[in-house]
Amino acid sequence: MKVRPLGDKIIVKRQEAESQTDSGIYLPESAKDKPKQGKVIALGAGNLNKDTGERLPFTVKKGDEVIFTSYSGTEVKIEGENFLIMTEDDILGIID
Repeated sequence: MKVRPLGDKIIVKRQEAESQTDSGIYLPESAKDKPKQGKVIALGAGNLNKDTGERLPFTVKKGDEVIFTSYSGTEVKIEGENFLIMTEDDILGIID
């Protein structure tokens, strides 16, 4: 199944949660923090400029590693993998 985001939506694959602390303690599933980083998988066409009728380009591009807010996006499961569908406003920065 292929999913193509519409309009100003972006599909992001969240990084895996750490299963062990820096000191070596293994964390149970309930204690793991959901990472706030991920990789941009797909982009929609962009926002529509109401004055000119043209699409506005995204600041991020496919393949960028990004940081996003804690409660951003909507979680979806596609072919057994979890993804987030969010807007560019939810993205705080690009990791270089």
